[in-house]
Amino acid sequence: MGVLDDLGVPVFKAGGMPDPDPASHRLAVGGLVEQEASFNLAEIKTWPLTQADARLTSVSGFSVRALWQGASWREFLSRVTPTAAASHATFTSVGGGYQTTVSLADLDHPRALLCYAVGGEPLEPAYGGPLRMFIPHLWGYKSAKWLAGIEFGDRMLGGYWEDRGYPREAPIQPGSTLDVNTRTRRAIAGGEVTEF
Repeated sequence: MGVLDDLGVPVFKAGGMPDPDPASHRLAVGGLVEQEASFNLAEIKTWPLTQADARLTSVSGFSVRALWQGASWREFLSRVTPTAAASHATFTSVGGGYQTTVSLADLDHPRALLCYAVGGEPLEPAYGGPLRMFIPHLWGYKSAKWLAGIEFGDRMLGGYWEDRGYPREAPIQPGSTLDVNTRTRRAIAGGEVTEF
């Protein structure tokens, strides 16, 4: 049990649910970078901690506010150097069952982070632990779970949900969502959900 489980956040496992070992988990970085890199989880946890009191909002109709914790995307970029041709990053889960691409412009957001904890507790495996992306202003399917690879490229690619008809850019659209924290349905204006 953990913070997200206690809140009753729905569990999605598109592409399968791997069971990575936090002690041996590695994040491989390649593509259009000056030098390929690989980081283990212990190393990532030594980077400055970023905390985002923010919402993960799913295209499936729910939104949850939590204290997401990890290394900011900007901190990550201080350790890798994309080439001038790089404009996107493709995130791949452990085992390769899930993939999604996000523009570097969308990733340059103060609350975009490589998340390994929620509310001071390790990120639960069912929700993408030991490491996932957290990108609060895009639909949740862009916040790839069980993050094992980041490949820099020069274009937007398809992905698990994108190849099944979901938008490739994935901005959160106006409408309504179930606020998991209060179990009430709330209107949202579009973009990052900051109204509640």
